[in-house]
Amino acid sequence: MTELTEQQLEERVARAVENFMAGYGCCQSVVAAFADLYGLDDILAKKIAAGFGGGIGRMRMMCGAVSGIVMLVGLHCGQTEGSDLEGKTACYKVVQELLEQSRQQNGSLICAEILGLKGYEKASCSYIASPRTAEYYKSRPCAAKVESAARIFADFLKRK
Repeated sequence: MTELTEQQLEERVARAVENFMAGYGCCQSVVAAFADLYGLDDILAKKIAAGFGGGIGRMRMMCGAVSGIVMLVGLHCGQTEGSDLEGKTACYKVVQELLEQSRQQNGSLICAEILGLKGYEKASCSYIASPRTAEYYKSRPCAAKVESAARIFADFLKRK
């Protein structure tokens, strides 16, 4: 992977937010903004990340933007041999470090908590996607969480 300039990384952060504002899920938005760096085309990246939206299948579990960080770390440094415990450990270390940054910046890694859904019950979750309207964008902090996740990953790439 070639080293990216500060401006190129900022463009990728902006692309992640643009993806979200175009209707893609949080995870899709983050993953697609960086996937080409790892030989993954835009369409395949969006398909792979599609089920992680809404806190994984709209169950309001782990934030989709955070799931995007995990997927990108796997593309960046995930081990490819099952017996490579050192590689697996190194990947887990990066995941934990970046997710801790996200937790500190956003207060939680859990979609329901980020959205302020108090008393959220699994039984009340619906698989039906919300229409993307102006009110939707006003009522959710998701674009900011996508930006935060993309920036955390961009900063990680800067340090590598």
